[in-house]
Amino acid sequence: MCYFDRSEMIIMAPKKLGLDESIKKLDKIVSELELGNLDLENSLKKYEEGINIYRKCYEMIKEAELQIEYLNKNLNEDGMGKNDI
Repeated sequence: MCYFDRSEMIIMAPKKLGLDESIKKLDKIVSELELGNLDLENSLKKYEEGINIYRKCYEMIKEAELQIEYLNKNLNEDGMGKNDI
């Protein structure tokens, strides 16, 4: 019978990459795929990783756009125009 001691387990959350780091990682994946040195299985893994990073980048950009729209809307509602800044 095997026993598993959870106290010895170390769980590390994956590091959340910022937009710049994500774009660099995506660029590296694209370069690796363009070289054509990977076998089919590894190419598919890299492609999937790239798609996931792309989706996260898209979400970060969309969130930033929404935040900018929100800030601009509140700025205009406060009676400050473009020339008041």
